[in-house]
Amino acid sequence: MKIAVVGTGYVGLVTGTCLAEVGMEVTCIDIDVKKIENLKKGILPIYEPGLEEMVLRNTAQGRLHFSNDIESSIQDADVAFIAVGTPPGEDGSADLKYVLAVARSIGKYMNNYIVVVTKSTVPVGTAIKVKAAITEELALRNSYEEFDVASNPEFLKEGAAIEDFLKPDRIVVGVESPRAEEVMRRLYKPFLLNGHPIIFMDVPSAEMTKYAANSMLATKISFMNDIANLCEIMGADVNMVRRGIGSDPRIGNKFIYPGIGYGGSCFPKDVKALIKTASENGYSMQILKAVESVNENQKSVLFNKVMDHFGGDIAGKTFALWGLSFKPKTDDMREAPSLVIIEKLLAAGANVRAYDPVAMPEAKHSLGDTIVFAKDQHDALIDADALLIITEWPEFRTPNLKVLGKLMSDKVIFDGRNIYEAKEIQEAGFAYYCIGVKTNSHDVATV
Repeated sequence: MKIAVVGTGYVGLVTGTCLAEVGMEVTCIDIDVKKIENLKKGILPIYEPGLEEMVLRNTAQGRLHFSNDIESSIQDADVAFIAVGTPPGEDGSADLKYVLAVARSIGKYMNNYIVVVTKSTVPVGTAIKVKAAITEELALRNSYEEFDVASNPEFLKEGAAIEDFLKPDRIVVGVESPRAEEVMRRLYKPFLLNGHPIIFMDVPSAEMTKYAANSMLATKISFMNDIANLCEIMGADVNMVRRGIGSDPRIGNKFIYPGIGYGGSCFPKDVKALIKTASENGYSMQILKAVESVNENQKSVLFNKVMDHFGGDIAGKTFALWGLSFKPKTDDMREAPSLVIIEKLLAAGANVRAYDPVAMPEAKHSLGDTIVFAKDQHDALIDADALLIITEWPEFRTPNLKVLGKLMSDKVIFDGRNIYEAKEIQEAGFAYYCIGVKTNSHDVATV
């Protein structure tokens, strides 16, 4: 099959590369000339474990191509994926201008039956707009080429996207005709050989499934963070509570780890978009409004602990931050809790020295020279008054506490991801604060 993927961001690049990996001829298209030039050289715009090697291999073997020319790339294609950004507007709604611009280009240049697939996360009803845009362009050139529009939402976890695509727990496809279903079934046949399910449904249901899935996961996170804050007040241990409820198969143990709030490109944007979609249709998503409110408050919890420990005055103090990206195994800084925490520390007159294994180049776009970017995790600790654990990168999990004590000017750790055992840290002479556990007598959650 000949596949065109328009958009070489996270979703588009992973989609195109993985389809090439199973033997399809794929062209990834983008209007950004520099990005395409870099991709042809094997220079990727994102960090994702395993992706660079796969891009290089499939490019060398002639299955994966990169182009700025949508006209030649779309012609004779069996399937065209729209995988461009849908940034949130000021009101939280998803901006569809890039999606519809691609749809118009497809209508302008397509020369055979094609299935146009929205891979971008789009609100319910987008497929209708995509179909209308393509139809209008076909009419302008008096063309009667047939096409179908399908919805195929992605469920990729940053840091595990390759595995998620090649071995999906489910593939959701919304179609409007048997012909489109047959094309999509043939497209995904290589991924179904091990029994992974493909679920066909109507297009609006597929569009809604993506938002519902991400909003459900965001809800679990905010619920657990709310419980964590109450645990501190009541003297309960949220880690014990998590194990207790996670053993119930109706609840499960995924996405119930307390922390400093969710971030990234999906959860914040999708929760806002679903709230906005409901509002536009006369309905109020009360639970999701609370999910969003809890998450925003949670990003300040670690800072509040810092202020409480230091008596409300941190002017001139230096704080080491381990981790900047919103989660491990990615350089994604979008909606990262670290940005909120750093902003508050700087506003209070503190100094920040930060280290992240991969996200520092991306973080510099947002933070500039307002903080010191350390060369490694120990460099970040030099003369620090406290260490803040922001992102649970594996290399932060077993620190040499003797080395930490020698490098830091004061032995204080604020663990925003609960990756340490309080007893071990405290026996090494450190004051220790985490989420959802009253580890020190004056440790009170303030949200």
